[in-house]
Amino acid sequence: MESPVLEYVSAMLDSERMAHQIAHHRVVEGADARFGEPRRPWPAPLQSALSLLGIEKLYDHQAEAVDYVRAGRHVVVATPTASGKTLTYNLPVMEQILADPESKALYLFPLKALAQDQLKGFNELAALLPLNGREDRRPTAAIYDGDTSPHFRKKIRNAPPNVILSNPEMVHLSMLPHHAGWAEFLSGLTHIVVDEVHTYRGVMGGHMAMVFRRLMRLCRYYGANPTFVFCSATIGNPSELCRMLTGLEVHPILESGAARGGRHMIFVNPDGSPSMAAISLLRAALARGLRTIVYCQSRKMTELISMWAAEKSGEFKGRISAYRAGFLPEERREIEARMADGELLAVISTSALELGIDIGGLDVCIMVGYPGSIMATLQRGGRVGRSQRDSAVALIAQEDALDQYFMRNPDDFFARPPESAMLNPFNPVIMDRHLICAAAELTLRRGEPFLAEPEVARRVEQLVAAGELFEVEPDLPGHPVEIVTHRKRPHRDVDLRGAGSQMHIEDITAQLQSIQNGSSARRENDSGPPRSEPTQGVESFEATKRSGRFQSIRAPVIGTIDQYRAYRETHPGAVYLHRGRTFVIRDLDPATNAVHAEARRVGYYTKPRGSKDTEILEVLGQKASFGTRVYFGRVKVTEMITGYEKRSVRGGKLLGIVPLDLPPQVFETEAIWFEIGHDIRRRCEEEFLHFMGGIHAFEHAAIGMLPLLVMTDRNDLGGISTPLHPQVEGPAVFIYDGMPGGAGLTRQAFERADELIETTLSTIRDCPCELGCPSCVHSPKCGSGNRPIDKRAALFVLEAIRSGDPQSITPKEIDVNTLPGIDTKRPAPKRYGVLDIETRYSADEVGGWNRADRMGVSIACLWDSGEEAMFDYEQDDMDALVAHLRKFDLVIGFNHVKFDYAVLGGLHPFGFRSLPNLDLLVEVNNRLGYRVKLDNIASATLGAGKSADGLQALKWWKEGRLDLITEYCRQDVTVTRDVYLFGREHGYIFFTNKASQKVKLPVEW
Repeated sequence: MESPVLEYVSAMLDSERMAHQIAHHRVVEGADARFGEPRRPWPAPLQSALSLLGIEKLYDHQAEAVDYVRAGRHVVVATPTASGKTLTYNLPVMEQILADPESKALYLFPLKALAQDQLKGFNELAALLPLNGREDRRPTAAIYDGDTSPHFRKKIRNAPPNVILSNPEMVHLSMLPHHAGWAEFLSGLTHIVVDEVHTYRGVMGGHMAMVFRRLMRLCRYYGANPTFVFCSATIGNPSELCRMLTGLEVHPILESGAARGGRHMIFVNPDGSPSMAAISLLRAALARGLRTIVYCQSRKMTELISMWAAEKSGEFKGRISAYRAGFLPEERREIEARMADGELLAVISTSALELGIDIGGLDVCIMVGYPGSIMATLQRGGRVGRSQRDSAVALIAQEDALDQYFMRNPDDFFARPPESAMLNPFNPVIMDRHLICAAAELTLRRGEPFLAEPEVARRVEQLVAAGELFEVEPDLPGHPVEIVTHRKRPHRDVDLRGAGSQMHIEDITAQLQSIQNGSSARRENDSGPPRSEPTQGVESFEATKRSGRFQSIRAPVIGTIDQYRAYRETHPGAVYLHRGRTFVIRDLDPATNAVHAEARRVGYYTKPRGSKDTEILEVLGQKASFGTRVYFGRVKVTEMITGYEKRSVRGGKLLGIVPLDLPPQVFETEAIWFEIGHDIRRRCEEEFLHFMGGIHAFEHAAIGMLPLLVMTDRNDLGGISTPLHPQVEGPAVFIYDGMPGGAGLTRQAFERADELIETTLSTIRDCPCELGCPSCVHSPKCGSGNRPIDKRAALFVLEAIRSGDPQSITPKEIDVNTLPGIDTKRPAPKRYGVLDIETRYSADEVGGWNRADRMGVSIACLWDSGEEAMFDYEQDDMDALVAHLRKFDLVIGFNHVKFDYAVLGGLHPFGFRSLPNLDLLVEVNNRLGYRVKLDNIASATLGAGKSADGLQALKWWKEGRLDLITEYCRQDVTVTRDVYLFGREHGYIFFTNKASQKVKLPVEW
């Protein structure tokens, strides 16, 4: 009897309507299981539990993995889905617990649902251990995540189980900053299990590289040296990825010994909508009772197919469900359970179900759009196939360049190895925040293992020099210098999944309606003449924000976005989608990290328009790539969002372009760039081709194809093409990591530049379109609306590069100083003055600090560096004081700009703040984020403090003792001058922090 899967595939191939849309069909043969034996037998209780589970032998990759783990060696198991990776860590961990009941293990999962699955599996195995009445020896486990109640969190901290299942955020926000409360757990930690490690790449990988290093630092502090067990999907560089994440050498296990059934791979290039093709394939699978998973690239498509399931699936209506982010945890767990039990026949999901959540055996996988990587395609396809039964995987192509590339080149898909996962473990933007967290957890000391990596040690020194971290002078000679932070809770400001600080998108619809209703009520009750009400525009919103009642209604947060994407995706006027609702962005406020959105029904969507510029900061590598030079290095990118397009939801017709006036976004990152020779430009133009349109098309196509080489999404990359770059001294095409600091993406692209050129050329050449399309040279996020674009010019440029001789390409120096910079270092003033004043009246006597203009002056003392003399001015001498102040290149004081000038402003009309000023209090406050008194700084820096205080000076004024006030004021000026001179000469001053430590503070005076 023909299997249902084979009958399903045969019907597809024989269908008159469907057959011509099938670009490729291939059967991937199955394989029998391969078994192995661990080098040492398991303890009797563990062997008995395995027998009760029906496991008499381990697969050979499991046996190899447990041997390494039991020997204390770090290991990464990178084998397909459903290959039994769980046993590779549960067995050694349980063996360790049986030998030492006080030992602990930490299991980390990127999703809460994975932790739920693993807790169930751990407890089932533990329950089968025959312990002969010693129940206290049974291994225990608990989940510690955002869903754990405060009561149970405290219980877990105070009496930790043997195994804690958690996620990266909980380690970062709970375990590391409060490590003293976790001392028992950390001191007994023998194993750290990191599941789905391939997800820790890009920006999150950069964060996790520092989280793991901080975790290992605290383990060492408490005397533990845990063994890491990493589990991964099949990727190209599992050992390298784990080494980047931890700095450790990790043994890879890549070949699976698990049995697998045959798999039908079907590539579908639909005539019409990919979602309609998916619905058709899903309907055919349901009719045959095949358990199916449909993967969609977006929430919108997930909802579209789910909507069909709800409306038109007839008898299957109750057996189909959507699954995506945005569902409540209990909703997701219910769907997972119903799928695992067989109650559900199909689930439509985003990438949320790509990872190893247990939803039982499946028969058919339908992917609406290429997932972006070979790895993800294999991972999703690996969810189907029960035991050795046949399964089917259908890949439905969209217009995207990669989708169409594989429709035209299916053999390349099957011949191509999985991509490598990349990250930048020393991204300075990310690393800075984690180093401040590390200093808050435990003071840093030069020479400690945490600072053994040169990149980390160098960055700490740079943070000390910049005043982000501070040196504490040792109490005793010979004691190590400690490096501290003034931040108490820096962890809260670090988002592990973003590079910049997060902005909250707030739904202000209710606030606007409240204001509008209030305005209507006022109009009805107003007996006076009618007043015009503001219209629904940006101007009215500004008026609304200024209203005192705007903040009276709490605005719900409907999403978050990092600052670097906010100006592109949530600029004023942008249409923002959330859970099927459309919002129009009214305002973006970086000062409060808030984006204000109003729910509105609109018939258009928006696309940003803008321009970009790039400056080369450092060349880290160059080489010949066919007939051109290719470089890798650090660049500074300046992005300007100049406006946005409004396009009709139906058909995408351009409805208009709205200009915007937004500040430029500037960040440093890593990039690869291709130099295009002047001879190629000249020959291209002689052929009457649009050279700029050609290199622009080259840029788009290369970015579209880069995910073939590196595990990334095109949205993680940016590009700039220019006909004349001043530092390259000619035309160039730049491709850069789209996050500050870089994520290691273009670093790997540089190594495979030849392959990138060849693949880009074949993609453009083989696309059947005439002028360019989304399948080859158009980009959905182009800031200039894909203009100019010239497909034929791109082919000319790439073919000219491809036919060139690498031997003719000689190294070339790029002058990184070609573009002028801004020297922010202050020159030493030729003549400066140091000012301090004492007042006649206190703040209480004049009605508050805001009325400083009423306080009067008892004496003003001024040091003149030109004459090396002190001058005194009473209240009647203000004209002379102003004349003297105007002679200086710099006026120095301590809180003189805000306070002293406010007092003087009540006595003289001169604009004191127009003077060239250096306020030491402001400088220190800007460095530290809080105020420090002059007496504190002077005592720590000079060993001399103030002789009195302001209250004493006020008392002397009432007593008529101007001589004592003058002496006191002169001494303040002298101390301020000496602190300034010390800081200018040494580049730092000292202060005493709240822990009574003498801390070095870098300054640039």
